Amino acid sequence: MTATTAHATLSWGHDALRLDLRISADGSTRLGLGSPGAPAWDAALPPVEVTAAGHGRHWSSHRLVDSTLGTRLLHRAHHITREGAWHVLTVELHDPETGLAAEAVYRSPDGVPALRAEVTLRNEGTDTLHLESVTSLTLGGITDIGLDTADVWWAGNDWLAEFRWQRRPLRAALPRLGGRVEYGYGKGSFAMAGQGTWSSCGHLPMGALSDRASGRAWVWQVEHNGGGRRWELGERHGAAYLALSGPTDTDHGWRHPLEPGGEFRTVPVSVAFGDRLDDAFGAMTTYRRASRRPHPDHTTLPVIFNDYMNCLMGDPTTAKLLPLVDAAADAGAEYFVIDAGWYDDSAGWWDSVGAWQPSTTRFPGPRGIHEVLDRIRERGMVPGLWLEPEVVGVRSPIATALPDGAFFRRDGVRVMETGRYQLDLRHPAARAHLDAVVDRLVGEWGVGYLKLDHNIDAGSGTSGHPAEVPAAGALGHHRAHLAWLEGVLDRHPHLVLENCASGGMRADHALLSRMQLLSTSDQQNLLRYAPIAAAAPTAVTPEQGAVWAYPQPEDTPDEVAFTLVSALLGRIHLSGPLAGLSPQARALVHEAVAVYRDLRADLPGALPLWPLGLPAWDDPWVAVGLRTATTTYLTAWRRPGADPTTALHLPHLRGAPAVATPVFPAAGPVTTAWDPGAAELTLTLPAAPSAVLLRMS
Repeated sequence: MTATTAHATLSWGHDALRLDLRISADGSTRLGLGSPGAPAWDAALPPVEVTAAGHGRHWSSHRLVDSTLGTRLLHRAHHITREGAWHVLTVELHDPETGLAAEAVYRSPDGVPALRAEVTLRNEGTDTLHLESVTSLTLGGITDIGLDTADVWWAGNDWLAEFRWQRRPLRAALPRLGGRVEYGYGKGSFAMAGQGTWSSCGHLPMGALSDRASGRAWVWQVEHNGGGRRWELGERHGAAYLALSGPTDTDHGWRHPLEPGGEFRTVPVSVAFGDRLDDAFGAMTTYRRASRRPHPDHTTLPVIFNDYMNCLMGDPTTAKLLPLVDAAADAGAEYFVIDAGWYDDSAGWWDSVGAWQPSTTRFPGPRGIHEVLDRIRERGMVPGLWLEPEVVGVRSPIATALPDGAFFRRDGVRVMETGRYQLDLRHPAARAHLDAVVDRLVGEWGVGYLKLDHNIDAGSGTSGHPAEVPAAGALGHHRAHLAWLEGVLDRHPHLVLENCASGGMRADHALLSRMQLLSTSDQQNLLRYAPIAAAAPTAVTPEQGAVWAYPQPEDTPDEVAFTLVSALLGRIHLSGPLAGLSPQARALVHEAVAVYRDLRADLPGALPLWPLGLPAWDDPWVAVGLRTATTTYLTAWRRPGADPTTALHLPHLRGAPAVATPVFPAAGPVTTAWDPGAAELTLTLPAAPSAVLLRMS
């Protein structure tokens, strides 16, 4: 359907979401988003905000909004279509003065209160427009959350300390400006911007807004795998606005010359909402499942053993691996991954990466590494290997074999970080090199799993040609990276790809919509891993969130159970010296794997909940749950210093005569009491540290 009638309102969506497209008599267009039946918004911002050299803002600030080009974009047409389960609204806008045209596309899966947005700009004029910022989504007038009772949420994300959600009263960030004289809005905002080749280093590319009075909540994400991105919350005329974008000139030095006839596409973004924060995260979880590339791993959820963490730590050899292969198979593992170091003949594997040929000193004998790969298959497991495809060590022969144009460069000089060069995957030689590596490992060696790591931040980007600013080069590279991953999976559809970057430094949906697993952390301390594992479902679907379970010979039985429990509502990355464990510890490992294989069929459809709220880094008790239509699973960790008893809040079970049953460890001394009226489960764990997985049915 196409409409050009002025002074009209279109309500588009489905039974879980309504988007109002309001077209005034002069053609200016505004958006309002929310639940069907909710009051209409006073949406005060255009759907697309654009700044360019010579075309700044009509209200000067560092914000993404109030742009003169965005204000001048007028409605040209809109179209409503359907793509399977997805409802699609396309809105066409244009600026008569410059000839700039914008096509904003909004998609929402049927029955899910979540929206995906991206914008394509086209220059239909005669002069080049030098773009400096473009929003993928701008929502003005979020009126279902009161400014005075609102909290803004963001997640700190550091190496070994991922997914640390924090909140701040919005009024502390956006103070009330009026009084004797009233002002419509100020110049500030609460903003988060990220850059570099680690998309989630410093903080997640996500945020949230919740209302302490009503409970209503919004969650959003920028679906970009590196380069630059920004989100901001601000106030205009007594209501909150949200703006989401990729790189900008202000934050990243990004500029893009949009020549006559040229086009530019923004990075995708998405937003979800619900009656409570848990509901909004649940809607985002459902959206993530609907928007990712289909893969059998998302439903089979095989148990993975990886030799790295608290185990071989980058020092694999045939002699060390063969006993681990047997122990992992005995424990019930279905994939066995040989991690870093398998390719290095010396002690310096860090700066020698790039050729990806097997070491002959680590794997002696006529069959070399294939002796281990064959043993993995003989024991009924699929072999996997660690790979860091985007980097080349300075000592690698690939560093001189590839041309300079295949690497990140700034000012004509190769970017070098901690002994590595960064490949620019826009260059055909870089892609051809990586394709040959993957096709050899998968097609010739029979490897079925690749752990794709990335351990350097290559900074602001690359200038592939003199007129290109580094941030624009970074955007091009990261888009080429996504296309390369798509090509790998097109050629090898059953290959499982793990997204790792020094643990969780690339926790973004752009990668997770293509790759099957996320390495949530490199954290080696089992006590510190608890809040990471508990908060991981905010950023990744449970069935994609890989958590290390690495029992040690010196661990107590409670500590062995503690580390195993952490992985049971996600994806098990079993590790540790299994062959050296005591019989009691090995029995716990075997029990945990059996429990996981029994419950994993429930994970791909389950939605997360946090019965103690989102965990803080030093909380004495930590808890997370997953709920299906009939069952709720709860994981609770008691850390040292915690009281022996806590109360878990489960409002979705209010009034239900639920029964809590310990699932793992089944023989642990756990006491529970359920109060259906208060929707509260009282849980006692006598020891600290200790942990338990419960099933409520």
